[in-house]
Amino acid sequence: MSILRSYYSRNNTIQQNSFVNTGRNPVTQLYFGEDLLSFAPNGFTRFIFDLDLDLLRQKIATGEISTGCTPYMTHTLTMTNTSSFDEMLLNDTTSDGSRRAESFDLILFRIPKYSGSTGSGQTWDEGVGFDYVEVPAVAQWGNNQAFSTRPSNWYQRTTITDWSQPGLYDNTNSLTGLTGLNYSAITIVDRQHFEYGNEDIDFDMSNEINNILSGATTGVTGWGIAYVPEIENITGLTEDYSVGFFTRHTQTFYQPFLQTTYDDLILDDRNTFVSNKFNKLYLYIFSNGDYKNLDALPTVDILDPNGDPVPNNASYSYTGLTTCLKTRGVYEVTIPPITGYTSPCQFNDVWSNLIIDGVSLSDVENSFILQSTSALYQIGSVSKDPVLYGFDFSGIKQNEKILNTDVRKVMVTIKQAYTSQFVLQNIDAYYRVYVKEGTTEVQVQDWTQINRTPNEYYFIFDTRDKIPNQYYVDIQVNTSGEKDTYQRQLTFEIVNKK
Repeated sequence: MSILRSYYSRNNTIQQNSFVNTGRNPVTQLYFGEDLLSFAPNGFTRFIFDLDLDLLRQKIATGEISTGCTPYMTHTLTMTNTSSFDEMLLNDTTSDGSRRAESFDLILFRIPKYSGSTGSGQTWDEGVGFDYVEVPAVAQWGNNQAFSTRPSNWYQRTTITDWSQPGLYDNTNSLTGLTGLNYSAITIVDRQHFEYGNEDIDFDMSNEINNILSGATTGVTGWGIAYVPEIENITGLTEDYSVGFFTRHTQTFYQPFLQTTYDDLILDDRNTFVSNKFNKLYLYIFSNGDYKNLDALPTVDILDPNGDPVPNNASYSYTGLTTCLKTRGVYEVTIPPITGYTSPCQFNDVWSNLIIDGVSLSDVENSFILQSTSALYQIGSVSKDPVLYGFDFSGIKQNEKILNTDVRKVMVTIKQAYTSQFVLQNIDAYYRVYVKEGTTEVQVQDWTQINRTPNEYYFIFDTRDKIPNQYYVDIQVNTSGEKDTYQRQLTFEIVNKK
């Protein structure tokens, strides 16, 4: 599995019945209860945002992200809670005297089109505001330039256009006819419960984003996050309650993002092909050193030691096997269990229907050794001692400074520790990537299995969706019933390109 992060292209926090704009504030403060600004019986805010999906679309177009072998592709919206670092902040107040909210639900909703689900999408501008409250002018300071009432805000989406309904929708469901949009008419993408109020946002947007990518959903101009109407409509409160999340303008590492998780794992069985089980083989296609896709999916025939096609049986076929695009330039075929042969013996896999840029190429014939099922197991009278491992890396140098425009293939050589020649060929190895904020490790990519091909272990590291920072890579190896973690095996820094 691999991940890709897509970041916000714009965001803003809008306040009920207010023209104030806070589009450039580093924190969105979602509050409900007594409105401290107007001292009205109640008030609340809503957060709106849009996503930059260009890099995600680019990777899908090139086949780097492919659902050909599995439909597994999820999208999770993540926003870091400003109170998530210190549990002492629970049941406390913020710097402006607002009580920290707890025991509430937030919804993620799609910004409606002009007429709800029909009509044109409501495009909007982020604005240049920072402060929630206008500070009176002071002679030596001048006017408060951080305060703005320019769109977007509760009423306006641009200077010359209003939202079809102030605040995007009415939370009382009291509107009738064509006078506006009710809460019951908006599209709810996900809902999340916050027990303590210090939890991070973790909305599932898988169906929403996949439908946008496929074209099934069109005209989307962003999304909003708000309290459920039952919370927004509470009256008679003498305090306001709030929860804060970092926005795209934070000066910390905690920018909000959409994390796409997709399956591009390659586990090539060509060197470890065993009878009586399903095995996977791959075809790797390059052009001038870069991966290249075929015009169509190839097919595969399996030939026995005599060069004849392996006979089909009632359960499985071994000719005309279908393939799938695993990632750009890499095609996968699953071989059914091969039985009835004395092992070890050599078989061939013949790949046909190879067409590139309209040109048909000759079939490609590769070979593999069929090993007995016993090769899967180590059976003896004593237990297996744990093994210590060492690692060599290429593709990224130790302590290298890398531009955030690079895509690196990182080769990992796995050796038995304290040896120079004993390179291991079939190891269950994983990596994770993180940064450090003081003594805290902030996860960038969770444990992910390292790709295994006949000649190397590797993973792809794309810097284009990474925030400039110092990065660390841990390696984990599963052996002898243990999971051994080797910390900070690789360290590098991503820097901005000017």
